Amino acid sequence: MLSLILHGRKSLELQRWRNLRFAVNPLQDSSAFSSASATLQDGRKGQNFTVSYLVNSLGLTTKVAESISKKVSFEEKGNPRSVLNLLRRYRFRDSHISSIITNYPGLLTLDAETSLAPKLKFLKSRGASTSELTEILSKVPKILRIKNDKTLGRYYDFVREIVQADKSSEFEVSLLPNGPNRIRNVFALRQLGMPQELLFPLLISENGTVHGKVRFQESLKKVLEMGFDPTTAKFVQALRMLYQMSEKTIEEKVNVYKRLGLSGEDVWEMFKKWPTFMTNSEKKITQTFETFSKCGLVEEEIISAFRKFPQCIGASEHNCVETFLELGFSRDEVTVIVKRLPHCISYSAELVKRKTEFLAKEMNWPLKAVVSYPAVLGLSMEKRVVPRCNVIKALMSRGLLGGSEPPPVGSALACTDELFLKRYVRKHDDDQELVAELMAILRGRRASTR
Repeated sequence: MLSLILHGRKSLELQRWRNLRFAVNPLQDSSAFSSASATLQDGRKGQNFTVSYLVNSLGLTTKVAESISKKVSFEEKGNPRSVLNLLRRYRFRDSHISSIITNYPGLLTLDAETSLAPKLKFLKSRGASTSELTEILSKVPKILRIKNDKTLGRYYDFVREIVQADKSSEFEVSLLPNGPNRIRNVFALRQLGMPQELLFPLLISENGTVHGKVRFQESLKKVLEMGFDPTTAKFVQALRMLYQMSEKTIEEKVNVYKRLGLSGEDVWEMFKKWPTFMTNSEKKITQTFETFSKCGLVEEEIISAFRKFPQCIGASEHNCVETFLELGFSRDEVTVIVKRLPHCISYSAELVKRKTEFLAKEMNWPLKAVVSYPAVLGLSMEKRVVPRCNVIKALMSRGLLGGSEPPPVGSALACTDELFLKRYVRKHDDDQELVAELMAILRGRRASTR
């Protein structure tokens, strides 16, 4: 069956998948581009200039702009402005430009007229409509890196086929998988039901996962036999791991774990949970084993932790024992915390200190609260811990919790959102003003990590 899929002789039902979403703000209207650009100081240089330009001219969030500035930097706005003007001439909307720059920031450094314009003109000359062109290039902008017109056209056609397939359950991909290896291999994955958001990065990836033929087929067969779901990112991770590592390398990795007391079956079960754990070197694997040992776990407990949480292997870069001891935990308490939450050894010292000190100093919970519920160290401060704690403090200030002590950590932070609302907000439905205030706090309007 695999060979039929790989050679395109078996048609599988094509599924609809949602369009790619990107964490950026909508861009301002066209007039905002020129006005915002005019307010930038011409003397600003380097990364700061890049961030300012991306925020003020493209409407990106500061966080996204900072991420982009680490990949590309420009010291004057002339070049990126010419790129933006060119895209607008081809009727790219604000949302399209936002997606393009977020995923291919290097586009802003290209010479608009000599590098980018000829490619857009070529694609238009082949009959691409404005709506089709803007949609496809906003999804996979990196195909614009391709210099050869014939290759560019082939990749564009392939992406168009996928986009059209996802818009109609009755549409069948007509492009035969007889082109370059990369297109043929991505086609095979598409036939397995892999969605756009996983397919397109593979199409333009330089890591080689879908470049070969025989090796790709062998790796794909193994991943399918292991039961990975082709619609998930974990499938792609597993495929990449098996493609990039030789049989000898894999055998060596497995032998390292065997020497520590795990079986070959254990290793592959761990692989199914967290494929990227296989990239860890022998040094990192043994260091993790030693870290658990320093935390007070015996060999059997360490092996159990490896089996259940392979993501923690190789992740410990600091002395977590010292971090916990400095915060006031006893060695026995450290052992209990790590047994209950093995992957806490991968948390940074800064994160552990920030969360523990917030719970102890801001909420007056004893350190034993963390020992009883160490999972709190893995919760988001901004999304869960701080908003919920602010609700608890608001209720305590009004004497509505029956005492001066906060409720148990588990009761306040471990429960689902629905249960938290039931316990601490909806029970006050007779006071709608209070409920409105508590909901505002919970939504983060007054949340602060200080």
